[in-house]
Amino acid sequence: MKMRKLGVRGPEVSTVGLGCMGMSFSYGDIPDPVDMIPVLRQSFEAGVTFFDTAEIYGPFTNELLVGEALEPFRDKVTIATKFGFDISDDGKINGVGSDPDRIRRVCDQSLKRLRTDVIDIFYQHRVDPNVPIEDVAGTVKDLIGEGKVRHFGLSEAGAETIRRAHAVQPVSALQSEYSLWTRQHEKNIMPTVEELGIGWCAYSPLGKGFLTGKAPDASELKDGDFRKNLPRYQPEAMRHNQALVDLLREIAFGKDATPAQVAIAWILAQKPWIVPIPGSTKLHRIEENIGATEIELTSSDLARIDEAAAKVEGSRYTEALEASTGL
Repeated sequence: MKMRKLGVRGPEVSTVGLGCMGMSFSYGDIPDPVDMIPVLRQSFEAGVTFFDTAEIYGPFTNELLVGEALEPFRDKVTIATKFGFDISDDGKINGVGSDPDRIRRVCDQSLKRLRTDVIDIFYQHRVDPNVPIEDVAGTVKDLIGEGKVRHFGLSEAGAETIRRAHAVQPVSALQSEYSLWTRQHEKNIMPTVEELGIGWCAYSPLGKGFLTGKAPDASELKDGDFRKNLPRYQPEAMRHNQALVDLLREIAFGKDATPAQVAIAWILAQKPWIVPIPGSTKLHRIEENIGATEIELTSSDLARIDEAAAKVEGSRYTEALEASTGL
């Protein structure tokens, strides 16, 4: 596996990481953790050294899974987790919450669930409008000083928020959605993180499955699958956006690759400090994603892909969900 450094200050990690959310959360039927432990361990054996989780995934169960699975080789992997929600002990999510006491409490609980003495990257999952970002950054700075956290990260934060946080505690990584059909961050946020030397972790690099060419339509999605309500997963938008997938398939055919690999290779071609973290519950898909690091896209390929991506129809989230990102 090739490696990449997350910006100026971040850790060196596998060029393609693994988003673990779907192993416990959001996509309908939840896999048995017993089945996911070998998948996580075999992912490491295949070359993945960067694993992404969060307390809200489950809630709590994903961190427990990741902690158990990666414990045998904890010193060889980078684990990122997140705070930023008000979650009751019974798992009820009560909105965002990043007051300093909560951040400290989440840190201690996450350390226990992850079976580790330090969190490699500790992200604020979503901006809390009721807590100054300076207070958030200051609290994480203290946790870094105490040896409980190595790197501070933000997720789905706007350019001004990033700058304010960075002035208190340097931000090592920003985790925000980025893919062929989610590129709105390129205008203001990406130049900001590049200027400040911040790495980028691209979640949903495959458009929540759509860019693989194997996504089900909205009528086939199971109850509990959050994609059912997404604008781009509605029938008319899916039919329109199929043109992008068709192009990816055409380019992939000429490279003995898959549409998913081309979509990830496109991300890797954008900036050397971007690390995609596609999620999967199947080892052969994880291995397929890793294979994207071997795909070389020509300038002609990139131009054709950019032209098709500019015609994507539908917003990425509902209006309410988009408002919750803090941008």
